[in-house]
Amino acid sequence: MAKTLFDKVWDAHVVDSVQDGPQVLYIDKHLIHEVTSPQAFNELEERGIPVFRPQQIVATADHNTPTQNQHLPIKDELSRNQLAQLSKNCKKNKITLYELGHKYNGIVHVMAPELGITQPGMTMVCGDSHTSTHGAFGTIAFGIGTSQVAQVFASQCLLLEKPKSLRVTVNGTLKKGVLPKDVILYIISKLGTNSGTGYFCEYAGDVFENMSMEGRMTVCNMSIEMGARGGMIAPDETTFEYVKNREFAPKGEVFDKKVAYWKTLPTDEDATFDKEYFFDAEDIEPMVTYGTNPGMGIKISDTIPTEENTSFKKSLDYMNFKAGESLINKPINYVFIGSCTNSRIEDFRVAAQYIKGKQKANNVTAWLVPGSKQVETQIEDEGLKAIFESAGFELRQPGCSACLAMNDDKIPQGEYCVSTSNRNFEGRQGPGSRTILASPLIAAATAVEGKIIDITKHLN
Repeated sequence: MAKTLFDKVWDAHVVDSVQDGPQVLYIDKHLIHEVTSPQAFNELEERGIPVFRPQQIVATADHNTPTQNQHLPIKDELSRNQLAQLSKNCKKNKITLYELGHKYNGIVHVMAPELGITQPGMTMVCGDSHTSTHGAFGTIAFGIGTSQVAQVFASQCLLLEKPKSLRVTVNGTLKKGVLPKDVILYIISKLGTNSGTGYFCEYAGDVFENMSMEGRMTVCNMSIEMGARGGMIAPDETTFEYVKNREFAPKGEVFDKKVAYWKTLPTDEDATFDKEYFFDAEDIEPMVTYGTNPGMGIKISDTIPTEENTSFKKSLDYMNFKAGESLINKPINYVFIGSCTNSRIEDFRVAAQYIKGKQKANNVTAWLVPGSKQVETQIEDEGLKAIFESAGFELRQPGCSACLAMNDDKIPQGEYCVSTSNRNFEGRQGPGSRTILASPLIAAATAVEGKIIDITKHLN
């Protein structure tokens, strides 16, 4: 029986099944942070249940953390209490925790892959919707709610209905200036934010095969934005090379044995999917969003479409945009490069390459927030910090930062922010803030120009 990548990984983790019903799935790695874990720990405490496999859990502080002066006591009381509680819970239950300031601390979906915690063929969960990022390794990874976090604490398993399968294939060669972020924004703009509901999506074709691991993570990260439970890309030599020699990756003969197994995971040639979509790489251009969901995206050179429905008009009203309008030359006062979508070293290299020798526009506040302490170190070691600072950009310390208004880094009411994050909902970056999603290249160019430009006309 021919199987998809998803089937192979799922079937290898089924512990038990209810006839024609849900299945009990074993979870290899459980990632936790300070926001969605306290209630789950409390539930176990109240019921007198111990954490079943603490060695399969890794914790980090990321959502509520400040991105400045991390060596000082945290000013915000809620953040301070949440981090103290996480420390207490992890210590009590013998769970590995990378606290603020630890050399391995960072955004949960950035630090786990870079430490080699994420490996092909695994099942991974976290109380965070963008857990799908780890699917870039050929991993079944998805976000769970707090009650499910408690379920995994107690049993290292989850009771789940098996999702349907979807494949998105993109073949061809990407144009200059088109980054992985543009690829996924383009796909979502074409398919819509509900196209993946009830499905696990596999990305296939030349474009993903030729993409770096960091690019693949960006794509899988935003699978959630088209409604999918998660996204996956088949592991290959690029994957194995990335995982090899990382801190917690298997070593020597064990690694070789793992690779032999990982090579069996890609989808069988005659496997079938419940739904398939095909795109040509040549049709994709640098993208920007104009509305209040990630599906409301256009090529940077296009104009905002016209739709007659109420929610579309409400969305444009919120953004203060009009149908038929171009976003080129739109003045922008805030730029954010960061989040679990685009805060890896490659993203900062792209930005630095554009920024080098230029100056940030006077009207722009530009925050560059690395996804982890390791990325922060790389930015310094590679000389990127000097480029950013001499151009007037503000390099902050690791954290989720201005992706979501849960910490100090908020965009003021009524202001536009060109952001490399993943969601442009109303108030996502602060009450009344207006988010335009884009790639690190477009974000960097916007910061330099003080307005959105057609990047395709500025590339040599």
